Amino acid sequence: MKSIIIVDCISTGINYIEDIVNRGYKPVVLELKPAGEDVEAYKAMLNHHYDEIDEEFDILYEKDTYEETLDAVKKLNPKLVLPGNEHGVILATKLANDLNLLCNPIENLEAMTLKNKMQKRLKDNGLRYIRGKVISSVEEAVEFYDAEDLNEIVLKPIYSAGSAGVKLCSNKEEMINSIEDIFTNKHNYYGENISELLLQERIMGDEYIVNTVSNDGVHRITLIWKYHKIKAMDGSILYNTAETVNNLNIGESKMVEYAYQVADAIGIKYGPVHGEYMIDEKGPVLIEVNCRPCGGNMSAKFLDKIAGHHETDAILDSYLKPVRFQEKRKERYRLLGYGALKFFTVPHDIVAKSAPMSNISPKLKSYFKSSIDEHFDRAVFFRKTEDLNTVGGIIYLVHESHEILQQDIEFLGNVEKKAFELVLSEEKYEDKPIIEEDLFRELDVLVSHAHDYGTALLITDQFLDDINIVQIGKDEINDMNGEFDYVIINLNKSLIHLDEFKVIELIFNIFSNIKVGGVVFIPESTCDYIPGGRKGIEALLRTLDLKIEVPPHGLNTGVIASKNS
Repeated sequence: MKSIIIVDCISTGINYIEDIVNRGYKPVVLELKPAGEDVEAYKAMLNHHYDEIDEEFDILYEKDTYEETLDAVKKLNPKLVLPGNEHGVILATKLANDLNLLCNPIENLEAMTLKNKMQKRLKDNGLRYIRGKVISSVEEAVEFYDAEDLNEIVLKPIYSAGSAGVKLCSNKEEMINSIEDIFTNKHNYYGENISELLLQERIMGDEYIVNTVSNDGVHRITLIWKYHKIKAMDGSILYNTAETVNNLNIGESKMVEYAYQVADAIGIKYGPVHGEYMIDEKGPVLIEVNCRPCGGNMSAKFLDKIAGHHETDAILDSYLKPVRFQEKRKERYRLLGYGALKFFTVPHDIVAKSAPMSNISPKLKSYFKSSIDEHFDRAVFFRKTEDLNTVGGIIYLVHESHEILQQDIEFLGNVEKKAFELVLSEEKYEDKPIIEEDLFRELDVLVSHAHDYGTALLITDQFLDDINIVQIGKDEINDMNGEFDYVIINLNKSLIHLDEFKVIELIFNIFSNIKVGGVVFIPESTCDYIPGGRKGIEALLRTLDLKIEVPPHGLNTGVIASKNS
C-alpha cells in the first residue's frame, strides 16, 4: 500500500488522516523536531492533536539532517508529501521536489513562506502589494518610516503564523517601543527568536480568508471567511471571530479574482492556499499566503456541515483526482449553513480552576464544538491573550439561520466582556462571608412578594418556618416531580466548595422545574456564588431563553426572569 506523508500533522491538517485512509492509502505523519526550548510543551501539543485522530497512522520523526530525513522518506516510496500546518511547508516542499512528486516548484518556496518575498512577487507581477521593508534594528525602522512618510504601521516576523509577534502601531513612538519589545521578549509561532521584522504600512479595511486549492495551476475556491479582530492596548492583534461568507457582498468578487492572481504570482501549481486579504477603498490586497490547510483546528464534520465538503479532501482531489477536481470547480459557491469560530480573549494572566463555558456553550442553538476542556484535573495557567496561540478557547458554531448564529455570537461576546468568569474561573467564592440573618431577611421579602404567583418552590440553604411553600435543599432537586409557577433560588454555602462546572449544571437543572410562563427569583446573595456574579446568572438565563424581567420598584434583591417557551 502506497503511503501519503503529512509533515506537521496538527490543527485542521489532522483531517488528512481519515481522508487518506478512505482513499486506500497509508497515512504517515512526519513529526518535526521541536523548534523552541520547551520540548515538553511541544510534545504535549502534538499529542493533543494526535488524540483527536480516530484512524491508525505511522509516525516518522525528522532526523538530525535533511539528507537523513530524505533517505527515510524515500524508503517509504510515498505517493505524496504534503504539509499539514505552516511549519511543515518548507520541509514538505523540499522532499516532494527531491522525490519528483507532484508539488509546487522549489523556486517558489520563499514566496510561499516568507512574508516579504510574497509581497515582492506581487510587485514583480504588477499586482497590488503592501509597502514594507525588512528591518533588524530600530534605526533601520525609523529611516524607512520617515522616508515613506508612514503613519500607522504593522510589524510582523518574516516567518511565523497565528499573529505571533505581530504588532499594530499608531505612531513612530509605538513602533520603536514595539520593536524593542519584540526583539527582546517575543518569539515567532514556532518558539524561535525573532531577529528580523517586516515593517509594513497598515491597511485599514475588512479582513478575509480566501481558501483555494489548485490542480496544475488551475484554482478553485473551497471556503471564504471574514475575520473580526481587535487591536489590544499593546498593539497585539486579537482574534474575535471568523465567520463564513455565504453570499458575496460589494467588492468581494474582485477579491476572489485577485486571490487567483495571487496564486499565479506566487507560482502555485498544486494544493492549498490559505490566503488572508484586506479590502479597503482601493480594493483587495494580500496580507499573506499560507500554502497549507486553513488553521483553527476545524474538524471535517464541522466543515462538511457548513459547506458539504472539507478542505483536506479537496486538496487530495487536486493531486489524485483531477477529473473530480474540475467537476467541483464548475459548481457554484453554495454553502449549507452559516459557520463561525468565536475566540475568547483572556484579559489577564489567570490560574483557572474550572471552565464553566464548557457547560454553557452546548446550550446554544448553533453550538457544534468547544475546544475548552470540560474538567480540569488541576489548576491551569492561561496567559493573557496576545495572539492565536494564547486564546482562552474556541467555540465552533454552525446553523442554517444567520440570525440565530449572530445571536449566539453576540451572547458569547457579552459573556466574554461582562462575565468572563463564565469562560474560565479562578473560583474565589469560598472567601465570601455568609451572614444568615441578612439571608433570612432577604428571603422574607422575596417570599412575601412572590406569594401570589401560584405554586411555589424554594430551593434553599436556609429554611423558613411557617410558610406555605415547598422547601428543598440542593441535593433534593432531582427528586422533585412536576413544575412550579415560580421558583426562588437561595443557595450559598452549598455552592462554595462545588466545582463550577457542577454549579452551572445545577442551575440549568433548576430552571427545568419552572413552568412555561413561570417566574424565577435569584436573590443577590445567590448571585454572589455563581461564576460571574449577577451578570453571570443573567447570562445563564439568556442561554436558556429565559426573559430577564424589569424589576419592580421596592424589590432590590436580585434577578427576576420568566420562562416563555
